[in-house]
Amino acid sequence: MAQSYEFYCARAEEAAAAAKAAKLDKVRERELRAEKTWRGLAEHARGVAEERAKIVREKVGAAENSEPA
Repeated sequence: MAQSYEFYCARAEEAAAAAKAAKLDKVRERELRAEKTWRGLAEHARGVAEERAKIVREKVGAAENSEPA
């Protein structure tokens, strides 16, 4: 399973659509909880990706600074 921001956002949108289409209160509530969870996972995945990118930039910067001229 792809654990990316886009994947989680797509699942959240599906849950939101299911909640909107739900005729039963319990089903609507379940889908709204699912949407909230997917959105939380999306934000977490985004944060992890940003942190990884930051680490890579720092490593590249450190490698460039340590190379002899």
